[in-house]
Amino acid sequence: MILFLGRSAFADTVPASSPDPRISIHNGFVDETACASCHQDQAAAFKRSHHANAMALANDTTVRGDFNNVRYEHDGIVTTFHRRDARFFVKTEGSDGKETEFEVRYTFAYEPLQQYLVETGAGRLQALDVAWDTTGKQWFWLGNDTPRKPGSTYHWTGPFYRWNRTCIDCHSTDPQANFQPATNEYKSTYVATSIGCQSCHGPGAKHVAWAAKGQDHPGDQADPGLSRVDANACLACHSRRVRLRDGYEPGKPFLDYFSPALLRSDLYFPDGQIRDEVFEYGSFQQSKMAAAGVTCLDCHRPHEAGLKAEGNALCTQCHTQTKLDRFVKQDPSGLFDDPSHTHHPVGSAGAQCANCHMPERTYMKVDPRRDHSFVIPRPDLSMTFSTPNACTTCHTDKDDDWAARTMDRWYDFGWRNRPTITHAFAALENRTEAAEQALRKLVNDRNQPGIIRGSAITRLSQIAGEDVTADIHAASSDPDPLVRLGASEAASNIPPERRLDAIGDLLGDEMRAVRIAAATALGNTPAEVFGSQRPGFEAAVEDLRSYVSSNADFAETQSNYGFFLFGQHRIPEAEGYFKRAISLDPTLEGVHVNLAEFYRAIGQNDKAEQAYAEAISVSPERAELRFGHGLALVRSKRLDDAIVELEQAVRLDPRSPRYKTTLTVALDSIGKTQEALNRLDHWASETSDPAISGLALEYSLKLQLLPQALKFAEQLARLRPQDQRISDLIRRLREATTNPN
Repeated sequence: MILFLGRSAFADTVPASSPDPRISIHNGFVDETACASCHQDQAAAFKRSHHANAMALANDTTVRGDFNNVRYEHDGIVTTFHRRDARFFVKTEGSDGKETEFEVRYTFAYEPLQQYLVETGAGRLQALDVAWDTTGKQWFWLGNDTPRKPGSTYHWTGPFYRWNRTCIDCHSTDPQANFQPATNEYKSTYVATSIGCQSCHGPGAKHVAWAAKGQDHPGDQADPGLSRVDANACLACHSRRVRLRDGYEPGKPFLDYFSPALLRSDLYFPDGQIRDEVFEYGSFQQSKMAAAGVTCLDCHRPHEAGLKAEGNALCTQCHTQTKLDRFVKQDPSGLFDDPSHTHHPVGSAGAQCANCHMPERTYMKVDPRRDHSFVIPRPDLSMTFSTPNACTTCHTDKDDDWAARTMDRWYDFGWRNRPTITHAFAALENRTEAAEQALRKLVNDRNQPGIIRGSAITRLSQIAGEDVTADIHAASSDPDPLVRLGASEAASNIPPERRLDAIGDLLGDEMRAVRIAAATALGNTPAEVFGSQRPGFEAAVEDLRSYVSSNADFAETQSNYGFFLFGQHRIPEAEGYFKRAISLDPTLEGVHVNLAEFYRAIGQNDKAEQAYAEAISVSPERAELRFGHGLALVRSKRLDDAIVELEQAVRLDPRSPRYKTTLTVALDSIGKTQEALNRLDHWASETSDPAISGLALEYSLKLQLLPQALKFAEQLARLRPQDQRISDLIRRLREATTNPN
């Protein structure tokens, strides 16, 4: 065994007999079989886990889908699955729109769905968007709405479904994308096809060498040569995050390698419950459990990854009638697993702790995930803020009012007064003084979790303008790194000249995620303003460059770095990164818009108009592209062409008042004021928008159509009841229409 371990510890590549060509024993790692040779019980337990089956070579043992000449059709696209010579094939629409046969190389995931990876050239592995439902035993389409254009970003052959780019971090052992920017190729490798021992314990070569020494060197026994396993080993994958640099190993600081998404409104409901697929990090960080020191391994077995106990027994490990010694600041004690608390029969679904406090939300159509923020059901908030609650999620035939009244009977009315972040986090749409105060209170409450406080400062910056500068500066010195991360991100929402004073100290923060966010926010700060902080800024920019390099195949990252370089007045370099983004993903509309706006900003409007035109040729049904192109044509004084594009924007997005008002301004500018007014009159009858009513009022006055002007003024008064100028105008218009002479 010692001879075998010694050979594995220093092997440079996988043995020639390995069936997976992507396996390569990276520096510091060993062949995964070395671990199992000593730790047999742990290896046997791990083999039963979903982690062990996260990715595998496609064969009779690993493929769970039906490949027996099965035909699946969705929205006119036919996909067939068949076998040939013990290999698995799929025939479907390729990137050129033609039916093409692909060989399935790998399975991806195990339960409750399994996807399949095929090679499409240049080292790319693409995940098919037709997956196998392992419970329902049927094929299904993963996408939403209608299938995207072949070869585009969200078509299965595009970057979004590319394993090397989107999926690689978390389904294999020490995966390395090895993207080659010069050729747009991948030379991806990993130590083991699926998740293995070294995914959580770190590189094993030192440990194997330590084990090989045995008892002959007792002085070395204190250091077994393995990484310290903590929750970060789980959260590195179980989180919605951006990778900041390569080379993460368990035991290293999470925020040095990843930047987690804070509680954005597109990801979380106002009460912190999961909305989009965010995995567990952001939810768990909000919880009292995280604050009490509870970790993943308190509930989950480390190797099987299953639960340590069944049903409510899992929760009553800690939620006992007598407080446990381990909880110094928190008190989880009480009688909870009892009808006096649950008000449901023992053993019923409603009596299960997880069903009320960890409600499920389904992702990828068949994969229910439990919310790890451990919320208390609040149907009263659901009525106001449309947040989900476990009561009506289960009792689908009832409404939120029924649920709230039922809880009143059970728990009296005190439950309605429990502290909640909902009112503050729903404030983004309200933009009131009360909303600002609620968010400011959260930021300053040290008893709140860091992710809530960091998220609160970013949201406050979105509604408070310059007034939030002092709040950001205060948050930048907070001991919690998630609050400092929020402060760095918030600084992007205040005037550039105020940012250095607000977050300058964060350029030297101990966490890389904070430093990169600070450098990004300070990107357009003039060099002469930094003074003694210039070296700190340059060092943080090096972290930013490392992040951009680690994500060299992400078009969005390259395009965003182009904006940073533009802020630094490095115009040729900025243009190069904008073009690089387009070469990576030619059908991603946003990167075309960014290049076009870059040209507009440097005064090259002809190039801006051309960039928009090229984007429209790829995505002609995108309203924002039509609108941007229309504005570029306006700047080129090609008003007739501009109006055509603006009309297309309105057609494609009839809800946008900005598109409508811009179109009517263009019509007015070429003398078609009456036509502009007619359109505004029609739109004003369909929606209540002050911009539309206000412009209609302006054109009515311009055309001296006083009765119409009065109508629009009265509409505007209903929308802006506190505006005294409108009231005065209505009075004068009434006098004029009553006494026309």
